[in-house]
Amino acid sequence: MATIQWFPGHMAKTRRLISESLKLVDVVIELLDARIPFSSKNPEIDTLIKNKPKIIVFNKSDLADEKLSSEWSEFYNSQGHSVVLINSVKGTGIDQLKLKLRELMQDKIERGKSKGIIYRPVRTMIVGIPNVGKSSLINKIAGKSKAETGDKPGVTRQKQWIRMDQGIEMLDTPGILWPKFDDKKIGYNLAITGAIKDDILDIIEVASVLMEYLKNEYPNLLKERYKLDSLENLDRGYEILEAAAKKRGCLIRGGEVDFNRIAAIVLDEFRGGKIGRITLEKPLYNTNFESNWP
Repeated sequence: MATIQWFPGHMAKTRRLISESLKLVDVVIELLDARIPFSSKNPEIDTLIKNKPKIIVFNKSDLADEKLSSEWSEFYNSQGHSVVLINSVKGTGIDQLKLKLRELMQDKIERGKSKGIIYRPVRTMIVGIPNVGKSSLINKIAGKSKAETGDKPGVTRQKQWIRMDQGIEMLDTPGILWPKFDDKKIGYNLAITGAIKDDILDIIEVASVLMEYLKNEYPNLLKERYKLDSLENLDRGYEILEAAAKKRGCLIRGGEVDFNRIAAIVLDEFRGGKIGRITLEKPLYNTNFESNWP
């Protein structure tokens, strides 16, 4: 996979917006995709927020492998970060997140009370890469559609302050992504989960990479979903994709496999959790974040 240059102008603007807005917030919420807790972490965020208190939130945790989510939580805890697992659509974990926010700010709230400031909302800013679920999280906490949402990566465009009844004020920002990534594993993970648009990489190649990973890490889920009797003679992801296509009847004239169709189906079913609860990376693969970033 060639190096991908993907740095839209609005993302550069967002980086400046985050830097300018930090003085206005008490704590930062960094939203990650629970299925790719390393690949969905933007390396610029830590540099931008510096020593500002931060909570790491794993969104889409209902789609991720529970065991690996636990391991990732332990890993980030060992780095000194608070971690909360949520599902921003159903609202699972939202109460725990609000509790963590208040815990981090309790001392500051008490100091305010001692000075006669009775109402002191916790001011927070949510940061993360595109399509990780920031707007859905805000909407769930607010109880109604406060931020613009959409299915395409990077739909949120403008800065929004949102006042919550729960004593929390949130600043929503558009997602940001690094200017390029040389690590093909990160690129594939972002493509598989839909963090980057499907026209950035060849979807047949992306689906083939996913199929090979599933064979190695989740063979039973793979066989069950695509009615594959055996994976023994299917070594390459492309071959697994072909076998799945034949089982699903994804054929064109002459009996040839429609690879574009089956690739789209596989990616859609993965993203919707229909294959099973799957995490694409393990914390043991990357123990030193700074040395692994491109």
